[in-house]
Parts: sequence; C-alpha cells; structure tokens
Amino acid sequence: MSNWKKIRYRLEWLGVQWLYFAIPRLPRKWALQLGKALGSLAFMIDRRGRSVAIENLTLIYGSEKSERMIRLLARDSYRGFAQTVVDQFWSSRLNKDNYLNYCETQIDDPEALEKALETGAIWVTPHYGNFEWIALIMGFHGYKFTIIAQEMKNSSLIETYKKNRELSGHEVITPGGATMRLLDNLEKGGHAAFLTDLTIPPSRSATVIECFGLKTCVTSIHVELMRVTGLPIIPGICIPRPDGTYLLRGFKPIKIGPEDNRHTIAQACWNVFEPIIRENPAPWLWMYKHWRFLPEGEESFYPSYARRDEKFIKALTRIRDHKD
Repeated sequence: MSNWKKIRYRLEWLGVQWLYFAIPRLPRKWALQLGKALGSLAFMIDRRGRSVAIENLTLIYGSEKSERMIRLLARDSYRGFAQTVVDQFWSSRLNKDNYLNYCETQIDDPEALEKALETGAIWVTPHYGNFEWIALIMGFHGYKFTIIAQEMKNSSLIETYKKNRELSGHEVITPGGATMRLLDNLEKGGHAAFLTDLTIPPSRSATVIECFGLKTCVTSIHVELMRVTGLPIIPGICIPRPDGTYLLRGFKPIKIGPEDNRHTIAQACWNVFEPIIRENPAPWLWMYKHWRFLPEGEESFYPSYARRDEKFIKALTRIRDHKD
C-alpha cells in the first residue's frame, strides 16, 4: 500500500469517527436537514451518478413525467440516500424504549411473523428508504439477523459501521464463507437478511429477474437458503414519510409452488416491491446502474451503460429452458 493511500485511509477513518461522535448529538430536526443538504450537494457534485439517475428515471418514467419532474426525482433519490447515511450514525440514539417515536410498523400477516420468531426466517428488502433502519427496528422487535456486510477498500472503517448495524442485536459477517454461516444460523432457528435489488455479475449465486420491464441480474442466495432450510422468505420495506419518520411494511411470506425455481422465487420477491417503488420512486437508488447487461435484440430498450455479457445471455437461455 502506498504512503498516500495509508494517509487517505487514515483521514477517512478520522472523518467517520467524527461523524460517529457528532451526528448522534444533533436534534432529530437538524439530522433531517443535514441529510437533505448533503443529498442536494451530492446531486450537484456527482455528475456521473446524476447522469445515471436521470437516464434510469427517463427510461422508466419518460412517457409520463416531464424532464423537470425526473430531475427532481433524481435529486430526491440522492437526498433519501444521504438521509440513510446520516441516520446510520444517528441510530446510536435509538433503543428499545424510544424507537417507536421514529417509526411505525404495519404487518400484513402477524401470525406468520410470530411463527418466524420461533422458527427463524429469511428476510428481504430493497435499497429503498432507510434500508439500514428496517433491520435495526426488527432487532428491537426481537428478530436477530445475520447480515452480510459489503467489503470496503478501507478495512479500518468496517468496525464502525458494524457497530452501528449490530446496535439492536444483529450479527454482521464478512462475505468470506458467509453462505455456510448463514445456513448454520438458520438451521439453529436464526434469521438472515438480504438486500436483493442490486445488480451482480452472472454466476451460480445469481439469477435474472424483470425489474420495471427490464432484465437485471441479482443475488439468489436467499432463494437457495430457503430451498435448503424450508424457512419462509418474508419481504419488508422502509417507506419514508414527510415528517421524517418511517413506515415499516412487513408483507406476507412468499408463497412457493412445486414448479418454482430460483428465477421465479427471486422474481416473486421483487414483485412485492416494484408497485411501491413505481408509485413513490424517489426513495430508490436511481443513481445505481441497475441494468448493466444487454439481452440480445433488445439494445434499444436499455440504458447507455448496459453491455453485452455472454454469461448473462447463457443465464437467460437457462431461464427460458426452465433450468434455472
């Protein structure tokens, strides 16, 4: 590692430590204003991400929303993500006695949720709203998740983010050997949580789903764990509200039929979330390259950043042949 990189990583660590100390000391109103200001600033500065967000939104909403509306949605997407980052630090203010001051839970199937508390379950959510808090809040409800943390180039930051995410009793693990650890925990009646909507390269642990009518490659680890353990997959989503609080929606477990496979089960998970995102799109991560891979013959329907990938084409063929 170069001396400059060592210095940069050290400065990043000091910055994160300062945020960990300072942000929880802000009144809630100030924390909300900070998130809005940082999001607006990021929208102005991040030219590349802003371009991706506007292109994505135009692709999905261009026939029904004006250019101005699409630009405002892109800006609000940045604001929502910035608030999630701010709230990840502010969350050290949360505890089992006060968390209901900042959120409301709405459960479609309370009996299934009670049963899951005894047997364990697999929980899925998209990168929508405050996806960090949905796990924290469920921890205060007594559900202790095992969560796979994203790898960081600056490994010195991992412990701080891990501390925030484990606040309500969860266990955060690294990707190495994660599947076996998740499986072991689930077989003991534990819980596993996944963010299921970000694009990953085609592989044995991925499948292809339709997302807003376009094909994208996402993780299928939650599906494999469900098939091995027989535990339910329970979708949930965190919806921001105008007053700065959140609505946590817990949906009915995904119903699985004898003909279902990795593709159809992963698609069923996404189908729970898409109507909510379509109705209120701003809290989703539109600046992310959700549609990276091009299906054959559909080039004109995909964003400019999409590229042809042979493994992706083969994955689509397996799905068409009902082999995935």
